[in-house]
Amino acid sequence: MQSDAFKLIFAAGLALVGTSASAQDQDLAKQLSNPVASLISLPFQFNYDSGFGSSDGHKTTLNIQPVVPFSISEDWNLISRTIIPVVWQEDIAGESGSQSGLGDVLQSFFFSPKEPGPGGLIWGVGPVFLLPTATDELLGAEKWGLGPTAVVLKQNGPWTVGGLANHVWSVAGEDDRNDISSTFLQPFVSYTTPTAWTFALNTESTYDWKGEEWSVPINMMISKVTNISGQPISFQAGARYWADAPENGAEDWGVRASITMLYPK
Repeated sequence: MQSDAFKLIFAAGLALVGTSASAQDQDLAKQLSNPVASLISLPFQFNYDSGFGSSDGHKTTLNIQPVVPFSISEDWNLISRTIIPVVWQEDIAGESGSQSGLGDVLQSFFFSPKEPGPGGLIWGVGPVFLLPTATDELLGAEKWGLGPTAVVLKQNGPWTVGGLANHVWSVAGEDDRNDISSTFLQPFVSYTTPTAWTFALNTESTYDWKGEEWSVPINMMISKVTNISGQPISFQAGARYWADAPENGAEDWGVRASITMLYPK
């Protein structure tokens, strides 16, 4: 199975990084826990989920997620966060066969103060856009969408606690496809050690207001920042449990692993 290959690749990667870390590695690990940090990063995130539909369908997704901050004034940054999904799936809607290709792109922009606010509060707000880039009708919604997004968090010593949210409404697209009104909620907490290991827990809950259904995966992750030939890299691996899902959605346990290239200033 593809998920087994991902487990082996990232287990090997984590074994290579060792336990030592520089002060920069620890700082980068903490910045990775902050969605609006002034840090250029390029994550490649692998996800495997199963239990779709009545045919035990399964899906593997590679999310390419570039994060690019821009300084727009003396006091403000604009953070661009993009999610580009590349999907391989089989029988996710009954006996629907196999599909592979590009899914719909989600593009977020956060206007965020460069310095934390009162009490060390870090925040950002802005728009989010859904782009109908899917290469197959079963890989996307075939709708244009937009809405607001926001993030708020606080970092205190090794701890990061916060949440990210957005809401997307469809505004155009194929008339024969369902309209979109979807809320995304991502509360998160993480702990970063002096050796640049991070232990993280979050959910990526989505509520479909049209179908009146929740999707609630709970993610438990371990990551490590290291430096290979001068290139800072974060390796991450973990699992997720589907606490709730639509009738034909994913079930039980899934796998997540990622490699993130870091480009500190």
